Parts: sequence; C-alpha cells; structure tokens
Amino acid sequence: MKRILILGGGTAGTMMANKLRKALDRDDWDITIVDQHKTHYYQPGFLFIPFGIYNRDDVVKPKSDFFPAGVNVVYSEIDKIEAEENKVLLVDGKVLHYDYLIIATGTKTFPEETPGLKDKLWYREIFDFYTIEGSVALQKYFKSWEGGKLVMAITELPYKCPVAPIEFVFLADAFFTERGIRDKVDITYVTPMPGAFTKPIASKMLSELLKEKNINVVPDFYIERIDNEEKKVVSYDEQEIPFNVLTIVPVNMGDEMIERSGLGDDMNFVPTDKETLRSQAYENIFVLGDASNIPTSKAGSVAHFAAEILFENLMNIIEGRSMMAKFDGHANCYIETGHGKGALIDFNYDTEPLLGTFPLPGIGPFGLLKNTKINHYGKVLFRWIYWHILLKGKELPVEPLMTMAGKKKMN
Repeated sequence: MKRILILGGGTAGTMMANKLRKALDRDDWDITIVDQHKTHYYQPGFLFIPFGIYNRDDVVKPKSDFFPAGVNVVYSEIDKIEAEENKVLLVDGKVLHYDYLIIATGTKTFPEETPGLKDKLWYREIFDFYTIEGSVALQKYFKSWEGGKLVMAITELPYKCPVAPIEFVFLADAFFTERGIRDKVDITYVTPMPGAFTKPIASKMLSELLKEKNINVVPDFYIERIDNEEKKVVSYDEQEIPFNVLTIVPVNMGDEMIERSGLGDDMNFVPTDKETLRSQAYENIFVLGDASNIPTSKAGSVAHFAAEILFENLMNIIEGRSMMAKFDGHANCYIETGHGKGALIDFNYDTEPLLGTFPLPGIGPFGLLKNTKINHYGKVLFRWIYWHILLKGKELPVEPLMTMAGKKKMN
C-alpha cells in the first residue's frame, strides 16, 4: 500500500485530504494527516472580532468536522522530517513513513522577534489580531477606549493576508465613526512597503481611499523595536511614531519543525517550485499554502487555487504522467473598507490587480478595484463558502488560474 502523509490540518492540508481521499482507492492508498491542534480557526474572521462583528464562536469549529472518512488523523506535535529516509518523527517518538509528503504547516506569528513587542504592554495596549487571543483581547479593550492615537503597524514581509492590516484601519474608521468618537481617534497605518500595498495600481486605489478616510500612511518604515515606556514605535533609522494603542502584525515565519528538518530558508519557509509546488530539494515532497516560499500572497485563496494545481500534479505522478499543471500565483482578495462596502483584487505572479468585473466578464457581479456594497457581501458570503465548500474540497465556480477576461489593461 502506498502512503501519502499530510503535515498540517489547516486550510491547505484539509482541502488536500478531502480531494485525495475522493480520488484514490482506499485499498491502494493510505492517507494520514498530522496536526497538534484539534480546533480549526477561520482566520479571516479574526479581523472582525475587535469590532464586535464576529465573536469567538463564529470562527471556531472542530477540525474533525472537516477531515474525510477513510483518512488517518494523528493529533501530535511534529519533531522533524527526515527527508532522506522518507519518514516523519513525532515528539512522542512515533515514526510515520511516506511515499509522498505534503507540507502544509502554514506560518505563525513570532512577536518575540521584535524587541519590546512582548513587554509589559502586550495585550494591554499592544495587540495583534492574527491570533484568537489577540483579537478577543482587543475587542475587550475597544469597548471602553475613548480615543487617542491608534497605530496599525507591520513589522516585516511576508505575512498572512497582506490586505488585512488595511482592512483593519478601514474597519476602525467605521467603528469609531459609528460610536461617535472618530474625531477623537487619530489612525496611522505604518508599513515597510513603499505604499499601501505591494502592487502599484491597487496601492494607488487604496491610498486614495485611506486619504479620503483621514487615515495617515507612513511608508518605508522598518520597525527595529517597540518602546513600552514612552509608547512609541522606533525604526532602524530612529524614526519614532507615538501611540496610545498599537495594533501590530508580528514577524511571520514558518513552523520551527521546518528548521529542525533542514528544509527551510532563513524564515523557515520551504523552497518550492512556484509552478509545480514541488519541493526544490526532494521529488516526493510537495508544499502547499503558507508553508512555501512561492512569491505570492500568503492567503486562503492562494491555498485554494494552488491545491487544485497540486492535486492535478499528484494525480499525474500517481498515474505515471508528467506534471503538466502549472500554478500562476493566482490570488483573489476581498477587502473590507467599512460602512458596508468592500473592494476586490485579483492578480497572479505576472499581472497586478486591474479594473474589471469578477467572476463573469462584463457581468460580475463583483467589481475589481471598486468600492461597492456587493463586494462587501462577497466577503460576508465567503465564511459560509469556507466552512461548507472550500475545506471539504468541493469545486467552486472560479478557475484556479487567473484569467484576463473581464479585466481592463491599464497603461
């Protein structure tokens, strides 16, 4: 019997387990998924918790609800991968062997990497919203906060869901406006990027919207440390930004197990062929989702589109064919802009976000790089799609590769 081993039971790993189990004969293929945690979090929902739009129960479900029958599930921490011997060691001493390995261990936040970040103000006046604990703590804090300097800062690239910090300041603007204290809240968006976003056309659109909402943008700011005593963010070139409340995207890195296995780069992301999604070092190891170093967004949509490509390539190999499918870096992100509106961007490795309609050319119903109510509804609907369709490996009416149909080329 052949063995497929999936490391990580988050979005990417769960999708692959569902797709492969449906396609492969149970008498011939043993599929095992390993994860140390039993709870599945809808991570895009963390953004909404500080503003009371979602609560903890809206983003939490048991992982077992989404693993298919016929897949072995092992709840354990992973010690390391011994790739030369095609085996994975668990911390309890158990050894799992494989013929094919899929690494889907994601990325995690490491606030301790930034001096001062996890000091005395952590979860008191300094928060993240990339963890359930940080989001819930910030929700509690905002309930009684009466105004001051709110700073949203990004430590460094890459990080999960690149649009989330922008969404955060848009939602903060709407939240404090609705509470009647927006004039008492100074909102500043601090980023190491040269603008609001990595892609120029989208950055221009988002920058105009930030300006319209009176949100300050500080670009090219590389955080060196957080001064807890004087409440300020300090850059490597000694620029200083004072805050009363700091919301921050901590350093994102791959799982420590990747480092112990000798498979990662300096950020513990696995060097991966950006088209085939195969490890650059081992022919029987594949990498999906945030665990890879492919040059596109670390976002759920990328994991979804890449899973379609990886599934096709794995089936090609299993059935004795060459890997014909090639991932183009397709990413699709709804951006909450507050007050019941949203924007949408669709791009890949080579094409930045453009104006147009999605998913149907000329029809939509969603507008690319447009701030509309229907785009907001798309974001809201996605939570249902995530739980009921995406995780279970079902087909969505969106092609994994980006299309130029419905897009307007810009000079």
